[in-house]
Parts: sequence; structure tokens; C-alpha cells
Amino acid sequence: MSDAAILKFGGSTFRTHAAYDKLAAGLEARLEREGRRLAVVVSAMQGETEQLRGRLHEVNAHPDDATPAGMLATADLISAHLLATALHRRGRTATVLAGHQIGLITNSSFLWARVIETDPGPLDRTLSEYEVVVVPGGQAIDAHGRPTWLGKNSSDLSAIAVTRAVGGTACEIHSDVDGIYTSDPHLVRGARLLPKVSFNMAALMSLYGAKVLHRRAVQLALRHGIEIVCRYNRAPFSRGTTISREGDQMAAIVFNQRSVVLGYDSDDCADLAHGVFHAAGIDTVRLTEKPWVAVVGGFVDLEAVQRRQNLKPGTHVGVPVAEIRGSKVITHIAESGEDALHMAQRLHDRIDLPLVDLAPQQPHLAGV
Repeated sequence: MSDAAILKFGGSTFRTHAAYDKLAAGLEARLEREGRRLAVVVSAMQGETEQLRGRLHEVNAHPDDATPAGMLATADLISAHLLATALHRRGRTATVLAGHQIGLITNSSFLWARVIETDPGPLDRTLSEYEVVVVPGGQAIDAHGRPTWLGKNSSDLSAIAVTRAVGGTACEIHSDVDGIYTSDPHLVRGARLLPKVSFNMAALMSLYGAKVLHRRAVQLALRHGIEIVCRYNRAPFSRGTTISREGDQMAAIVFNQRSVVLGYDSDDCADLAHGVFHAAGIDTVRLTEKPWVAVVGGFVDLEAVQRRQNLKPGTHVGVPVAEIRGSKVITHIAESGEDALHMAQRLHDRIDLPLVDLAPQQPHLAGV
């Protein structure tokens, strides 16, 4: 197995085309400092995936899942080639391995595919020939060679799958925050960094809508003992949260303004809807207080999914806001996304911060 370092950079890294050269400079410095090959998973530039989705829906408001699976992932592929050519400009050897080349085989749930087989050969061979292998996030193929997509914001999942393929024990996830906070630091005043978080807690937060990490990426890391190191995506690439089997007890307020709670006529109807969404790979939480199902994170054509599965459509109840204290979760319902933000702030203002081992305001700094 290769001794490569596995790095992931989210879409917020690439706000302009100049950002690719800046990242290439950081990767070059790391190559010179450590001498290790790099496998770098990248997301699309901000907004490009949704631009493609908009163009697709102009032609067909409800396309079959196989079509967007093949089309939307091209945004990540473009990003990968832009980074590769930025590295070429600096005289570094780099290449791109697209979804059909990296050895990840999924089921045929085209838009929320799950990896069922991993062939380490393609990555190992390519890393032996190039200093940097760039992988577009979210891409794979099914057993018939058809393009599949691991879902919205699934570059994290790709990075963990690549780490597993090359036999790595750690994966570095770079995004516009340096780790997991007690709430969304971009939206909630007073949110504080959590320096150590367990796999289970990270997965729980992601399930309820935390945007830092893809839930299935955390679950895959847990199964294979891969430590996740969260870092900021710009120089000096500060290191924030470490996710591993060990982690502190924590408290957090988690919400996503795109999430929605759907109400059904009975518990049986809600259970059926939850099962259908889950089978399709869509993150949902079955809320037990009433016949409600929380569909987490948005970017789901709920109307199309329910129509294809002959489900009676659920009624809009509101937006979920999760209050997490250790392993206990209380789900509050806000009327709208804006109300969810105000509710999250009120809840966070009352959160029992001594429950968590908080990091200092300025985390440790390290190179990429």
C-alpha cells in the first residue's frame, strides 16, 4: 500500500480560479517538506454544481436519477483538472483519476450511492508514478460501469474511501471552518471549537444537519479506524478538531436551514416514508413524538421521490433544530429557516458549555 497523505478540499476552497494556484503552492511546500505522495480529493467551485442542476431542471424538471448522477459530478471533475494544471505549472507531476478510474464500485442508487467494493490497484499504481493524484469528489461507478454519485457534499466520503483504498490511517478534511463547533460558527454567535470529538458524536451531529462532515464518511472512518483531522482550507491551514474513537462528551446546537420536517397521517405512514427515504440513501430522522420525518440537508426532490415510490406526500411542518447533550437529542421545530436560525441562537445562548472541553479561540497552526 502507498504511504501517501490523503487530503480533501471542499468547494469553499475555490472561490476564484486563483485559488487553485494558491493551493498548488501549499501542496508543493508539503511535497518538499515531507517527501510523501499526495492523494487530493477536491469538490467543485462554489455554486457550480447547483448551476448544473438548474440547467438540467430547465430541460426536465424531474429527470431520472441516472442523468444528474452523470451530469452533476462533472463540476467536481473540472475542479480536479484545474488543480492538476496548477500543479503542472509549478513543474510537479500530477494527474486526475475520475470516478470510473479510481476503483470504487457502488450500488445503483445513482444519486445517493453506497460504496460496496474497493479496488486499491488504480490508486496505488498511479501514486507510484505521480507526486499528486487528484480525485474529484463524489464520483464512482456501479457494477455495470454506469456513473454514480455519492450525494451532495460527498467529497468527505470519497476522501475516506480513498484513505481506505491506500491503507491509510488518517485523512485530513479541509473546509471553511477548522473543525466541529458547538454550532455553525458562520451563523451562531459564540460558537466554540471542539478539539476532540468521537466518531459517534460526529455522526450524530451530521445526521441532524451539521455541515462540517458527511455522516457516511464518519461511519466509514469508524469501521476502518481512520482518524479524521479537520483543518482550515487556507494558509496557514490551521488544525482544529480531531475525530477518532476517543472524544469528549459534548453539547451542541445543530440545524440546517434546508432541512424540513414532514408530517404524515399516522405512525405507519411516517415509518413507511422513513424507510423509503432511507432505502434511497436520503438522510432522514424518524421523530418519535408525532408521525413526523425530518429530511436533513435539502437538495432532495421530495416530490419526485414520493411520487416514484407511490407515497402520499407529507405535509410541511417546519425546520428541525437539534439540541444535543452527550448522546441525548431534543428536536425542536421552527416554522422557517430564518426562525430556525433565531431558535438556534437562543438555545446556544443557554447551552451548558462546561459540558465540553473547549479549545482556545486561536487553534494550533500548522502547514498544509
